Amino acid sequence: MKAILVRIGVDQAYGAWNAPVDAEHRFVYVPIPEKRGTPFHPGLERGYGEVLPALHRFCGTHNRDLYDDLRFPADLLHHPMHLDPDFECLTYGDDGGRRGARMATMADGDVIVFYGGLRPVHACEHKLIYALVGLFVVADVASVTHVPARRWHENAHVRKATRRASDIVVRAKPDVSGRFDRCIPIGEWRGGAYRVRPDVLRAWGGLSVKDGYIQRSAVPPTFSEPIRFLSWLERQGVQRIARNN
Repeated sequence: MKAILVRIGVDQAYGAWNAPVDAEHRFVYVPIPEKRGTPFHPGLERGYGEVLPALHRFCGTHNRDLYDDLRFPADLLHHPMHLDPDFECLTYGDDGGRRGARMATMADGDVIVFYGGLRPVHACEHKLIYALVGLFVVADVASVTHVPARRWHENAHVRKATRRASDIVVRAKPDVSGRFDRCIPIGEWRGGAYRVRPDVLRAWGGLSVKDGYIQRSAVPPTFSEPIRFLSWLERQGVQRIARNN
C-alpha cells in the first residue's frame, strides 16, 4: 500500500487567504482559485459563490463577519474556483508528470490524505492550524485524455477546455473516502517552518520529508508506514463525508 500527504485549499500563495477553523476543529473547505482566463467546457465553471453559504453559517455560529472579521477577499468572487479535490464527486486531479507522479502509479486501495493550513477564529498559539481535512481510498487513476465527456463535471482537471496530456484524475471509493466532519490538527511552528508535531510523526511512523516539513511541498511526502498511520487515524474518531461543505 502507498499513502501520500497532499496539501489542498486556499492559502496565502494561492488566493491570499486561509479558510477558518474553530476550537472544536470545525472548518470550511475553500479551494484555491483557477487562473484568470481559464477556459471551461460550457456550464462547468465553478465559482466561490458555492462556498459562501458554508462560510456564512460558520460566521453566524461564531458571531463573526466574513469580510470585516475573517477578511475574506471579495475579489475571489470574480475568480473561477479550482474545486479539487471534489469531495462530492470523490475525485482528485494533478499533473501526473510532475507533482502527481506518485499518484499516477497508484492502485486500488492506496491512500491520499489531504491537509491544509487553516486560520483559527479562537485564541491559539499558532497563526495557522495545519490539519488533516480528508482522505481518499483510491479506486482507480485515469489520464484526463481517457475521461469521457459525461464525466467531465466530476473534476477540475477535466472541467477545463484545455488540459495537459500528463494530467490525471484519481477516483476514490465511496463510503471510505471523503472530507472529515472535523479536521485533525497535526502541525506546529518549529525550526522556522510549519511541521508535523513530533508526537504525531512518531505515531504515524514517519514521513519522507525532513523533520515533518509540511509548509509547502513541490513533491507531496509519503507515509513511511501507511498501515500504522491508518490505525492512528481510526483512533481519531472522524467521519468521512462525501460533501464539500
